[in-house]
Amino acid sequence: MHLLAMLLQDNQPSPEMLQHMLVAMAAIIPIIMLIAIAIFMVPCWFICKKAGFSPWLSLLCIIPSLGTLVLLYVLAFADWKTGPAPLATYPPPYPPQPPYPPQA
Repeated sequence: MHLLAMLLQDNQPSPEMLQHMLVAMAAIIPIIMLIAIAIFMVPCWFICKKAGFSPWLSLLCIIPSLGTLVLLYVLAFADWKTGPAPLATYPPPYPPQPPYPPQA
């Protein structure tokens, strides 16, 4: 809060204060980037696994914009290796019904 008040005043912060702010940002920005990559990588991991692809393909999300875009296009236009869901089948009526009208 003190830094915000100092920046809003007319006087400029000292070079030492700017250096401390840059060091703090240099420590926080990589952590924020790792969190953002993890937010994209975890769902892509599960989607690749369910689509029949190698889940390691989700490592393309490490390259923030281009890698995620490439992965999106791979998933969108590839043939997924999953089969259709099995249809629910009901057993036929047992025993089979005789034809109507009965024939002699």
